[in-house]
Amino acid sequence: MTSTSADFLPARERRSRRILWFMRALAGDPMAVAATIWLLIVVLAILADASSLLGENRISLKARNLPPFEFGQSWTLWLGADALGRPLLVRLIEAASTTIGIALVTVLTGLIGGTLLGVIAGYFGGIIGNLVMRICDIILGFPTLLVALFGLYLFGPSVGNLIIVLAVTRMPAYIRVARAETLEVRERLFVDAARVFGGGPVWILRKHILPSVAPTMLTLASVNLAMVMLFESGLSYLGLGIQPPAVSWGLMVAQGQGYLSSAWWLGFFPGLAVMLTTMSFNLLANWFRIVNDPSQHWRLVSRRR
Repeated sequence: MTSTSADFLPARERRSRRILWFMRALAGDPMAVAATIWLLIVVLAILADASSLLGENRISLKARNLPPFEFGQSWTLWLGADALGRPLLVRLIEAASTTIGIALVTVLTGLIGGTLLGVIAGYFGGIIGNLVMRICDIILGFPTLLVALFGLYLFGPSVGNLIIVLAVTRMPAYIRVARAETLEVRERLFVDAARVFGGGPVWILRKHILPSVAPTMLTLASVNLAMVMLFESGLSYLGLGIQPPAVSWGLMVAQGQGYLSSAWWLGFFPGLAVMLTTMSFNLLANWFRIVNDPSQHWRLVSRRR
């Protein structure tokens, strides 16, 4: 086995070089850069809203259905106002924290639970593996939207129920991918060597299996972020997701549907926010997949050229 000079560098310097390499790889993909900038804008806006820097979301009947791009008004009204005169820009930022927050919690729940179950099913197999996979087959036997509609109708529309329903419906994808990766990794020589030297199952899973499976699972999670956002927006649009006085992008689209002929901006800007954010997550997921696959690194080089 050969070693490169980078293997003998201190851990901090290796980490710095890896971060620098990631930044160069990101700079070589203009679409990924644009996606990162948009997501940073959204995150900064959410933090500003959480810090009460945007002002209160007050009702003002004088500004009822105020059209956008009236730059003589306060900057919070530059995207117009809704049917109650509330600044649409502030409402969009408030809805962003709800939509993205639900998507992040749902994906993290599905990622952690699905990865653990998939790794256990792939490494141990037997009755445990068969039971986990049969439950996955049952869940996948029904359309995701139908399961979500039935679950929310049965238990009631709330943030907690929405997260649980979306996490359960997305978890089988993580379980299947984690199981397939584990079946391949557990046959490698370094895992056999760990067993020979007395490594227990838990230690092997923690030190060898999970680090090998993690890049693929993180890529899948980044793709699922966009899908969960679309599912949440669709359920809120149908009235089974976020309920007033809370707000999400999907709910804003539903509320603006009745004003499309007289106040198009009420439904257009929330829909545009959903489209740009989901597209950004998909672009970054594709970039992350290329970065973590050595056989795809030639694409980064060709883009730089």
